[in-house]
Amino acid sequence: MKNEFLSPQHKKYISKLKRHKILVFSAQTGVLVGFLLLWQLLATVGVIDSFLMSSPSRIWHTLADLYANGQLFYHVWISLYETLLGFAIGTLGGTAIAVALWWSKTLRDVLQPYIVVLNSLPKIALGPIIIVWAGTGQKAIIAMAVLISIIVTTITMLGGFLETNAEKILLLQSMDANKMQIFCKLVFPSNLSTLASCLKINVGMSWIGSIMGEYLVSKAGLGYLIVYGGQVFEMDLVMTCTIVLCLLAGGMYFGVAMLEKFFVRWKS
Repeated sequence: MKNEFLSPQHKKYISKLKRHKILVFSAQTGVLVGFLLLWQLLATVGVIDSFLMSSPSRIWHTLADLYANGQLFYHVWISLYETLLGFAIGTLGGTAIAVALWWSKTLRDVLQPYIVVLNSLPKIALGPIIIVWAGTGQKAIIAMAVLISIIVTTITMLGGFLETNAEKILLLQSMDANKMQIFCKLVFPSNLSTLASCLKINVGMSWIGSIMGEYLVSKAGLGYLIVYGGQVFEMDLVMTCTIVLCLLAGGMYFGVAMLEKFFVRWKS
């Protein structure tokens, strides 16, 4: 019914957008399918060594074996739990720190150099310290995921808060609005797109942190399976877990993209 009220030009534009989306999706699917077929072909004819580089068919069999013996969902759930928890704590904690730094210029001037230094520090260097402090269990892995994402969140959100339109802030101040009202009515709503971008970044950061932590201390999870597979030269296991990680990270990114659309509708 809604299309009946659209102009012919608007209908043509919508139709063009739909065709473009179909074309892009088809091209993406074609690239993936073509890559897998080429990979399988090269492994079958012996151009590449399937023992070292695996192949789609071997990965499929490995995935089926992991599912059959109950290990697949067990290790996936452990890695997913650690990543989601680190993602949530890192995002909320980083945003809270950014709010505090925006609120107090003195605090911002004091702490900003240390935040920059922490951001440039390779987080893997803090791995042994985190293990000593948090132990060798999931706490250390979650701490690693939080550490990697919280600094990025703080810097990104603080930058967005500080770049809020100064004239609008001045207008609210002239109307006798206090700092809380300015933040709630202007600064935070104006940075919903910044928050969405930060969430997208944190998807990758939290997965890096959790897998890095599993490399160091875990006895379960996809990172543990990758390390184990590399140690015993089971490259099929390594490639299978890597692909599962790609699927999980892609699923999280898709969820964040859906949340971004909600932010856009809510803001408008």
